Formats: sequence, C-alpha cells, structure tokens
Amino acid sequence: MKYMLLVCGDDTNDASGMAPVEPWVEDLGERGARLHGHRLALPTDAVTVRVRGGEVLRTDGPFAETKEYVAGFDILECDSLEEAVEAAARHPVATIGAMEVRPFWPMWEGEDPETAIRGIDAELTEALRDRDVERVLACYAPDADIFHFADGHERHGLDAHRKAVQDLFAQVTGPVTREVRELRVEVDESVGFARALIRMTATRADGTRLDDTLRVTTGYRDVGLRRLITHEQAVALKEA
Repeated sequence: MKYMLLVCGDDTNDASGMAPVEPWVEDLGERGARLHGHRLALPTDAVTVRVRGGEVLRTDGPFAETKEYVAGFDILECDSLEEAVEAAARHPVATIGAMEVRPFWPMWEGEDPETAIRGIDAELTEALRDRDVERVLACYAPDADIFHFADGHERHGLDAHRKAVQDLFAQVTGPVTREVRELRVEVDESVGFARALIRMTATRADGTRLDDTLRVTTGYRDVGLRRLITHEQAVALKEA
C-alpha cells in the first residue's frame, strides 16, 4: 500500500545537529520502499489561492501562520501502516520536527493501474482491427507526443495523429492486425510505461502485404479519472 509521508519542519528548532537525510533516502530506495520524494521551498515562497463569489483571491505566503510547515514529502510503498511509521521514525527530521504518515485514497476500484494500461493496449488492438479512428484516438491524451520512426514522422497532438491513422486506413483494405509480443508494464501512482514488440499486418489496396514489426515504448499518465497515452515512440525493426 502507498503512503504519503509529509515531512514537517519547525523553524524554532535547531537543525544544526540533525543527521543527513541522504542515507535514509538511499536505504529506502534500495529496498524499494521509497518511490518518490522531494524537498519543498520555504513557506515564504508559497501562494495561497481561494475562490470566493467567483473571484480568485491570491495571497503570497502559506495558508496559515504557524511555526511548523511541510518541508518536503516522500511516497512510500509499505506492507502495513506500522512499516510506514517505522520508516518515518527513522527520518532525521523526526528528531526536530514531525512526520505525518497518511495512506493514499484508493484510486483504482476493482482495477489496478497495470490492468488499466493493459486494457488500453487491448483497446488499441481492437480499434485498429475495426478501423475505428475515434476509438484509436480515445486512447491518447490531447497533447500526446508520438514519434514513429517507422514512417519518419513526429506527431504532436491528436489532430496530427488522426491524419496518420486515417492515412494508414486509406492505404489498406480490411482490418489492421496488431499482434503484441513481450509486453512489459511498469507503473506507479500517477504514471506508467509499457514496452513491447508489435507486429502490424494488413493488405494494401494494391494487393501487396503490409507487415511491420515495431519496438514500441509508451508513456501513460492520469488524465482526469483515467490513464491515457501521452508519449509513444515506435522504431521499425530491420529484417535480418
């Protein structure tokens, strides 16, 4: 389970004797328990935003005047709350400030992120088979960057990708078969990556055979309440 560790400093305490944070970061990173984290700028650099009566009210500075403030954060992957608390207790800032350990709210009900990504990949396969341009595009974020070295083109945004898909369908008759091999998926709480060999086959309008094998790397991120493709790079494999 994932936990957010809020590192809370106290500007009234002397931090000169605090142990360095780097060994803690390296230890949890090597164990795979720390997924991500970063130090934050001081509260004096914060901007507080409120909306009242439809008007945006901006105030320079933190939300509340307090001696304690969030100095940084870490995202932990732990088997239990007790394990996350033990990790927080070993953080050097715990000796002069406080550590707030909070579980992530479950985002994927009934479906984990890897399953969601594999579902998008399967949807692409079906959309190409059905020659459905809009179903293909629905798998991509509006600002997706697509680099297809198979055709030598770089495409930014759905309009450019729509034309490429339309051109593909115009060149062939019947379905486009997309065979996925060696699909590997890596995910975290907000992004994911997939790598695969993909063989694309179809019959061209002149009766010749289209048969390309591509090495494809795909990046995903949360867009609203679902994950979409935001980056895709495809390289054609040369025939032996």
